[in-house]
Amino acid sequence: MSDPAWRIVLITTVPPVADAMVPVLRELGHEPVAILSARRAQPAEAGRPPVSDETAPRGLDLMIARDKWSVEPMLRACRPDLVLCWGFPWRIPLAALQVPSLGSVNCHPALLPRHRGPIPLSWAFRDGDGQFGVTWHRMDAELDTGPILGQAAVPMHDDDYGIDQVGPRIGAAAIGLLPGILARIAAGDPGDPQPAEGVTWAGHFGEDYASIDWSQPARRIHDQVRAWAFTFGLSKVVGPIADLDGQRVRLVRTLLTDPGGDARRVECGDGPIWVVEYEPAS
Repeated sequence: MSDPAWRIVLITTVPPVADAMVPVLRELGHEPVAILSARRAQPAEAGRPPVSDETAPRGLDLMIARDKWSVEPMLRACRPDLVLCWGFPWRIPLAALQVPSLGSVNCHPALLPRHRGPIPLSWAFRDGDGQFGVTWHRMDAELDTGPILGQAAVPMHDDDYGIDQVGPRIGAAAIGLLPGILARIAAGDPGDPQPAEGVTWAGHFGEDYASIDWSQPARRIHDQVRAWAFTFGLSKVVGPIADLDGQRVRLVRTLLTDPGGDARRVECGDGPIWVVEYEPAS
């Protein structure tokens, strides 16, 4: 913790992030002064409400950048000591990141350097990691490459199928790390360089992952369905598409155990899976 309090700008497009971060920063003795969000061309596709006057915490300035080049002048107007970024769609120019005297720090939902990129949660499912992760790191000119200030693993459960289940666990882990992160920043700690080994890229899915092959193991198919659920509808490709009783459908939710009710049992390469929710592939 610093003395006096740091002026902090939070950069995010996710209202629950702002709701969680602002009171914690205040409890730690700092002064959140503004939230900087991004204007989105098609906000409905993200599947969540944008940061707005209705959803942002009270008592802070709210700035909506029209593009990444607007970020620097907006930050300069706020005179921040520190920028904390968590859930933002653009690669922010280096000149903007260098505005705060203490630097800019990002929270990325993966164990960097694994799963750098826009959809790390999806790739945790796709690669069969069996866990998620969270990393606070200093921001530099590239994406998710800066020195690490702290990270933690987050459990993955078989019935995780949406951000409502996963988000609170990742959020709790990230918030739990925050006092230590701020202490390292206060000490002038540059962070630990990311290792060259183990780097992977969590880019948007393509046609190669869009179709379900029922001959694959049930768990692999289950993870494929969940991986697509965490793309938040932002991919240019639609998936996962499957043949189900002669119909082309998009699978929305599956389970590895019988939930009863109207769930559809389908035989996979090594046993059954239950289709809980699907929709026409059109």
